[in-house]
Amino acid sequence: MVVHPATQDIGFAVRRRVAGFLSTLRHSGFHVGLAESCDALAILANANIARPSAAKPALKALLCGCRSDWDRFDDLFDAFWFGRGVKSRVQTTPSRGPVQPSAFKGPHGRNDGAQTNLASDVERRVDEREFEATPDGRREGASRSESLGDVDFRKIADPDAMAEAHALAEQLARTMRTRLTRRDRLAARGRRIDLRRTIRASLPTGGTPIHVVHKRRRFKPLRLVVLLDASGSMNLYTAVFVRFVHGILDHFLEADAFLFHTSLVHVSDALREKDAGKALDRLSLMAKGVGGGTRIGDSLASFNRWHAVRVIHSRTCVMILSDGYDTGAPDVLGAEMAALRRRCKRIVWLNPLIGWDGYEPSARGMAAALPYVDLFAPAHSLDSLAAIEPYLAQL
Repeated sequence: MVVHPATQDIGFAVRRRVAGFLSTLRHSGFHVGLAESCDALAILANANIARPSAAKPALKALLCGCRSDWDRFDDLFDAFWFGRGVKSRVQTTPSRGPVQPSAFKGPHGRNDGAQTNLASDVERRVDEREFEATPDGRREGASRSESLGDVDFRKIADPDAMAEAHALAEQLARTMRTRLTRRDRLAARGRRIDLRRTIRASLPTGGTPIHVVHKRRRFKPLRLVVLLDASGSMNLYTAVFVRFVHGILDHFLEADAFLFHTSLVHVSDALREKDAGKALDRLSLMAKGVGGGTRIGDSLASFNRWHAVRVIHSRTCVMILSDGYDTGAPDVLGAEMAALRRRCKRIVWLNPLIGWDGYEPSARGMAAALPYVDLFAPAHSLDSLAAIEPYLAQL
């Protein structure tokens, strides 16, 4: 994090803690950047701040850009700074001892008792989290989600780890959905005030909001249509992908999902079930033939004939999750891909095999489809799924 001259004396521990908190907000869908980081440090450098809770109202006003951010901020703040709602872990490494009073100085270079309390509290929590370990003595500096991020789904053998990967995939999809469905954009005029940007713009004028920033609704938000391959060759990935798609459709009104193998099934209603277990039960009843062969061309033909007019408009991105192995004729797949490309804005093909060493799209079906694909990307891990969000955000 870049250190602003006005906050150089705040202490490294506090700056690192604030950086971790802002990173947590970004992963939860908040739009927080460098400017917000500097402003947050300036708030904590205030001589009247004794505890993180004292800075909470100011940080909330600064970092919340919409109503959903405002509603979730308290829970995220309490979980990060105070550990509320977070399971405790076993600490096997002793802390470094008490922080000396000189560890934190006020903005004018003097020691301040109230700020020393804040620094001591932050330093202690940083030490505890940095040296957390599992009961068997292994250091767990990174979270479990980070350790699972780059692991190929087919290499996860532990049932608990796979269940956690399912949950993380769903959480990832929800975060992506939050970012892609933001409908507000800056405007010169309007009835709605962008509170966060207005406060930031008022800092050079001593907090007086001379320049008021407005926002208005965007038009035509991005629509996602997901086509998920549930054939036998995709067995190792289908379960995670289903949870990923369930996360997208949970509250994402501008989305539809289809499952295909030898035929095509519309599964949006089933996957919009709030309870993931019930959604999977309904899906298993609807998708007969899962785990069998694959006829991608015929499935796309059904989609183009019976569903495309209803679910596709000019800002639709069609996302295909498949390894590209097709038992049908390649020319049929190519023709249907061409027809689909004429209808939608973008086609994204996520292939888990791209993450395998030495993979090349040499299968006849995949080779026939590639000329009509705008983004051909891997989907073998959580990190690869997360990497597509910046591309979608530009559409």
